[in-house]
Amino acid sequence: MFVSDFRKEFYEVVQSQRVLLFVASDVDALCACKILQALFQCDHVPYTLVPVSGWQELETAFLEHKEQIKLLIKQDDDLEVPAYDDLFRDEEEDEEHSGNESDEGSEPSEKRTRLEEEIVERTMKRRQRREWEARRRDILFDYEQYEYHGTSSAMLMFDLAWMMSKDLSDMLWWAIVGLTDQWVQDKITQMKYVTDVGVLQRHVSRHSHRHQDEEHALSVDCMRISFEYDLRLALYQHWSLHDSLCNTCYTAARFKLWSLHGQKRLQEFLADVGLPLKQVKQKFQSMDISLKENLREMIEESANKFGMKDMRIQTFSIHFGFKHKFLASDVVFATMALMESPEKDGSGTDNFIQALDSLSRSNLDKLYHGLELAKQQLRATQQTIASCLCTNLIISQGPFLYCSLMEGTPDVMLFSKPASLSLLSRHLLKSFVCWTKNRRCKLLPLVMAAPLSVEQGTVTMVGIPPETDSSDKKNFFGRAFEKAAESTNSWTMHNHFDLSVIELKAEDRSKFLDALVSLLS
Repeated sequence: MFVSDFRKEFYEVVQSQRVLLFVASDVDALCACKILQALFQCDHVPYTLVPVSGWQELETAFLEHKEQIKLLIKQDDDLEVPAYDDLFRDEEEDEEHSGNESDEGSEPSEKRTRLEEEIVERTMKRRQRREWEARRRDILFDYEQYEYHGTSSAMLMFDLAWMMSKDLSDMLWWAIVGLTDQWVQDKITQMKYVTDVGVLQRHVSRHSHRHQDEEHALSVDCMRISFEYDLRLALYQHWSLHDSLCNTCYTAARFKLWSLHGQKRLQEFLADVGLPLKQVKQKFQSMDISLKENLREMIEESANKFGMKDMRIQTFSIHFGFKHKFLASDVVFATMALMESPEKDGSGTDNFIQALDSLSRSNLDKLYHGLELAKQQLRATQQTIASCLCTNLIISQGPFLYCSLMEGTPDVMLFSKPASLSLLSRHLLKSFVCWTKNRRCKLLPLVMAAPLSVEQGTVTMVGIPPETDSSDKKNFFGRAFEKAAESTNSWTMHNHFDLSVIELKAEDRSKFLDALVSLLS
């Protein structure tokens, strides 16, 4: 059965049930949830939404609702799961008979017979191993054809809606935001992003043609999605251009804005573009219209002179009526900030609901609130990066770089949360690669720790793969963390769905890192 057919059949079975939606706390999952919610509402399917931030909450929610949970597989279904022996082979088994038995005291004829038997046996084993390897390659190839690792779950849900001819413009926008979230968080390669953007661009064109003759196309309540090449600057249309340049990882890293020389280069860049400092430091919406007309082309031209070849990227924007415009990345940053809001009066579930609501066009006030929180987060991120680089907090542990935030660091509690710490770690590694002159360090991954709970003496630790152009975005730290914890009996909690994020007792950190160094050396 094709995967697309399975998704459709699965949804048809779901329609006859009361559905439990277990939703992880990341933007792509939220967008997939919004699409499913819209489908369920369209088909009058009752459902219960259960937000979960990790494996513990998922287990608790599962136990609470287990009476409602049914396995949507018939007993006579052939799942075609491969046998263990078809995928894994015990190397010790091959070595057991590889050693030569002692031939002392044997007759020459017996030695010759035994040697002939061993040759035949080894020949048979080599043939069997070649057959096993060929069979294993075929199985893995079949599985990898339908592997969803690195694929946006929101895009998969939109694909489901499209196949059933129930796709709406709102669903398409959520799919776009889900894909953009994966690109912003470096979960997919640039090539994968560009390919999926092409797919979504065709859907945008189809929806545009569908609605262009409708009466509401020019109303104040209309929603319009557009494909465009826009600047690689975070939130710049809702911020000042100067703040955006200073707090976008791409520009801050390449200008090296944590140094006086970097600040001077930024001034030179703005002069080359021809933008007065007074205009650049006021809100983008308040800038002179004459300056904004060709702003993107002017900035791209100057960026090329300063070695920033990727200043403009393929993206999408959305207009609500004539007043509200957002880039897909704006919504990603706002939703991320709402989910990990530092505001004390909100629980994890409250933050989840706020983030989910901000994706609806009827809740633009929540989206704007998320944009303000995102600005705070981006400022805190760049200030922390500057502090780490200027005080040489990044040290080489041999096979990886290591950085630890100390208790009392400004905004340290913000970075105890997994998505915020991962964002900081990725941006810190990019900045370090642009800054260091050590060629070997440019190729190393980064392990970063931040205090989690002073009372319990725990830290949050995250592993980030090397910052290389050829990176396939696969992160090996999840398994490495497990092995290091097992070998040292360190207290760790692998609760996050992202396996490269763990919780660790601060007192076990030293021996844990020693084991990790030994493991990765």
